[in-house]
Amino acid sequence: MSDPTDAPTIAISMHGSLSQIAPEDWDACACPEVADGGRAHDPFTTYRFLKAFEDSRSVGAGTGWDPRYMTAEMDGQIIACTPLYAKSHSQGEYIFDHNWANAWERAGGRYYPKLQIAVPFTPATGRRFLTRPGFEVEGMSALVQGAVQVASENQLSSLHVTFCTEAEAIAGERVGLLRRRTQQYHWENRGYADFDGFLGDLSSRKRKTIRKERERAQAFGGTIHHFTGDQIKPDHWDAFWEFYQDTGARKWGTPYLTRKFFDIAQEHLRDDILLVLAERDGAWVAGALNVIGRDTLYGRYWGCTEDHPCLHFELCYYQAMDYAIAHDLSRVEAGAQGEHKLARGYLPVYTHSLHWIRDPGFTEAIARYLEAEAEAVDQDIEVLTSYGPFRKVTTEDDQ
Repeated sequence: MSDPTDAPTIAISMHGSLSQIAPEDWDACACPEVADGGRAHDPFTTYRFLKAFEDSRSVGAGTGWDPRYMTAEMDGQIIACTPLYAKSHSQGEYIFDHNWANAWERAGGRYYPKLQIAVPFTPATGRRFLTRPGFEVEGMSALVQGAVQVASENQLSSLHVTFCTEAEAIAGERVGLLRRRTQQYHWENRGYADFDGFLGDLSSRKRKTIRKERERAQAFGGTIHHFTGDQIKPDHWDAFWEFYQDTGARKWGTPYLTRKFFDIAQEHLRDDILLVLAERDGAWVAGALNVIGRDTLYGRYWGCTEDHPCLHFELCYYQAMDYAIAHDLSRVEAGAQGEHKLARGYLPVYTHSLHWIRDPGFTEAIARYLEAEAEAVDQDIEVLTSYGPFRKVTTEDDQ
């Protein structure tokens, strides 16, 4: 019979900077699939992407996102890691807990700082407990226990894991974390040969509507360009920074990313980026930034200096779909919110998060809230899906 004391010890460490962790150790957990020379499934959790946030000071002192990256080490090797942050607010998360914070503080508690396992400013689903192949169970277990212990010992209100995978959500719930289901809109590539193939799946009325939208958008008086990798030049980032500032100021008050982030993107991330830019009379007038994964295109930011009918839909949604079809990508994730995406072929899907709350009474209250919320989300997804633009061959004319 084996002696349990012979089991390997897993050491948990926290790091205030990614520079304290070797890039090859982080990426061996975050994206081991790149060993075959392909892209990362999730570009947002790669070392280079998270380091760009840090080096550009988009996270760090004064931002409310204070890095506390966590690693799990066994026998001298990092077997798991996670992007952990101490948060002094709830901005840039997209699965929001503002009501929880208000209730906590009305009861006389201090909700912030809290701990957040997330990719900053990025409502894209992916693994949050990053493990080397073969260490999935013990790696996630060690990180969950370590993060909860840090929150508990420091008397922090809570720990949150946002936009995790469904598998992680199920595993987290089994060990006592609260599981939350929310929703987003994604477009699925059903093996379309071209955009007309997608249109062929739609009802006649929706098909005609989208064709008219594209015609209106493409009549803006200029040209739409795709740029990725070495095609992206510094002046493209200059233009996009203007677009981003305008949109960020209107949405969030202050843009989350600094100008330096885009300079770092040009140097280290351009192979992960697809810029869709609209040019008119020799000037860039609108653009959308997408991030390219192994099987998914992630729509992230949009902005413009001129308003043109339907150009937003064209650059953010239809051009993304064109690119996904041409490059055999399985889906387009177009970011948070937006029921307007439904009519354009983006259907509601579940997103997942996990939560640990220090106070037992508050835990019970939130658990009841999440149960009611989950029922509402289930109903919303069922109803919204039924209103999608796709053909219902038994009831709709396909002429």
